Amino acid sequence: MKTPSTRIAKIAGIISTPIALLVVGLMVWQSSYAAFTGTTRNSGNSWATGSVALTDDDAGSARFQVADMQPGDTDNACIKVTANATVPGTVRGYAVNPIISGKGLEDRVFVTVQSGNGGTFASCTGFVAEGTIIPRMPLSTLAGYDDYADGVGGWDVDKGTQSKTYKVTWDFDATGMTQTQVDALQGSLTGIDFQWELQSS
Repeated sequence: MKTPSTRIAKIAGIISTPIALLVVGLMVWQSSYAAFTGTTRNSGNSWATGSVALTDDDAGSARFQVADMQPGDTDNACIKVTANATVPGTVRGYAVNPIISGKGLEDRVFVTVQSGNGGTFASCTGFVAEGTIIPRMPLSTLAGYDDYADGVGGWDVDKGTQSKTYKVTWDFDATGMTQTQVDALQGSLTGIDFQWELQSS
């Protein structure tokens, strides 16, 4: 039997290489598609936070700026607070930025705060009280309610926009003081800021 020539062996080698690659490729293709498959998808999932916003109608103005106050003076005013929320929450009021007179005037200016409906920053006309959230107390005591945890009011708000009006009444009470003690309060200044905060529940 004749041994194949070197030329024939080279030709056979060249032909057999692509055939072997083709066979291997077919085997890989068959193994890749050898099982049934099925898929399903729940698309479009996303998570967004809710929001809460609280505004009032004071247009950046102080509710009270009382000058030349005398013992026995009193007055009241209203402010309308509006909540706009996509989630439920609770509004509470508290005091911030107390001004200490150094003469005890903060112990003699008393405030009472009622919550209700009707009335605005411009006028309390039409205000209808629902309840008293701050019973009459001196500014020095009110200053102790200085954060949301100690806040008063407990107005529960639902999703959407809703409003509540607060009526603040103040009086300068010198009951029980001697004339000397009253005179010592001349030229004094005290103050406090009322802050309402809405937190989601």
